[in-house]
Amino acid sequence: MPSSNGLVCFTNCLLPQEDGSLVKKDLWIDERRGLILDAQKTFFERKERPSNIIDLSGNILSPGLIDIQINGAYGFDFSIFDGDEEAYKASLRDVAERIVETGVTSFVPTIITQERSLYRKLLRLLSPFSTPTSATALGWHAEGPFLDMAKRGAHAPSFLLSAPEGIKSFEDLYGAENLADPEDWLMSTSSDIGVRIITAAPEVNGVMNAVGELTKRSVVFSIGHSIATTEIATTAVRNGAKLITHLFNAMPQLHHRDPSIIGLLGASPHLYSSFSPITTKALFGSTVMSPIALTPKDTPAQKASIGSEALEEVVTPPQTPIFKARTSGHSATLKKTQSIAGFSLDDSTEFTRPFYDMIVDGIHSHPNSVRLAYSAHPEGCILITDAMKILDPNLRDGLHDWRDGKRFVKEGDKLYLEGTDTLAGSVVTLDKCVRNFTRFTGCSLAESIKCATFNPAKCLGIENRKGTLRAGADADLVIFDARGVVQSTWVGGKRVWSRV
Repeated sequence: MPSSNGLVCFTNCLLPQEDGSLVKKDLWIDERRGLILDAQKTFFERKERPSNIIDLSGNILSPGLIDIQINGAYGFDFSIFDGDEEAYKASLRDVAERIVETGVTSFVPTIITQERSLYRKLLRLLSPFSTPTSATALGWHAEGPFLDMAKRGAHAPSFLLSAPEGIKSFEDLYGAENLADPEDWLMSTSSDIGVRIITAAPEVNGVMNAVGELTKRSVVFSIGHSIATTEIATTAVRNGAKLITHLFNAMPQLHHRDPSIIGLLGASPHLYSSFSPITTKALFGSTVMSPIALTPKDTPAQKASIGSEALEEVVTPPQTPIFKARTSGHSATLKKTQSIAGFSLDDSTEFTRPFYDMIVDGIHSHPNSVRLAYSAHPEGCILITDAMKILDPNLRDGLHDWRDGKRFVKEGDKLYLEGTDTLAGSVVTLDKCVRNFTRFTGCSLAESIKCATFNPAKCLGIENRKGTLRAGADADLVIFDARGVVQSTWVGGKRVWSRV
């Protein structure tokens, strides 16, 4: 039952701020409208105080967690559709109702590469929705099928596609109506269309030509399952790519001369803007040869022409596409006044580093890698689960069915395909990712919470409504104890789950 005047005050609590700090302060909400209030303004306008005072005994009152990549949970796989729309909607609703126990109040259902005829049906079924007691399904995340074969992971090779006609290839697959510009959507707003994320490899034929147009239509383009060079990855970001899908996984290893996608975290905001034009001759000598072109058959004279012992490597780490896209045989050179690694040396164009998401289960990425990424670009860090359908904090270890007659082996947070040692996705919950992140990086719990609330909301462009404690935002809240364990979850100003 609502309080007599509908106002609720949470007191004796710590509030995570958008800068990653914690502040001891009361929070007022309107449980009737489901909104966070400006306490001072509300008091002076309504001349009344909250009828309901809730003492949180020093616990943390956080915005609800947001998972922008989740493939399924509680036995339901978002990518599986057997033709029964009502059954699909009921299963999706069940996930939304149950996932609040993990502190998640908003999520983006993710579908992996499918047979092309299924996309329009699935994306239509994944339109935004919520119930009074559920997390909000914000829209959809299509991971594929415009992925690089070399980094396809668990995505079916027979379903992977290129985009020879650019944006038209995307429209033909996903449906033009699902990629409509919010401003062109009749009698609608962007929130009605919902969140739309597409993970694709920018080096795949035609994909780069679609990045800018997708961005104009408020689609979040995410670089993933890709072997893009630094040059290609940077061009994608300049064209509007805003996110990197599960950093470190399904992409080249970091190489010091071509850091590829991972290197975007360390990109300068003003690429080379502080340098005057320098010729390649001044940097490397009169002739520059690509390191990848060197083979055991190269003569000492050819090797000597490089002019630097540090560039004499013959073998590079596996899956490193160093200079590949720029090399044309053993005689490849860099013109004196052109670019190195794809960047003009006197380029003063401002560059905004993309957001990146990580599966912080201690399995998909080593804790040291997680800390390294966060140290490089903390403002871009987003925590995700990338969870499979058997995500369920109450599920026991053992064998579980997957799809196509295959089965998973669950061992704690590890998930393998039966009979192999191949990782088969994640079963970690987002609240556990938050706790892991504090241990792996040494950051505060508030800073970790930011990576699962404000950062994903900002990436999606919904930070005025979700992932924040700003006045006017949705009163989707999570109460954590000092260890980061969820005590209760609130949706629209009403408690929907409690540990006690």
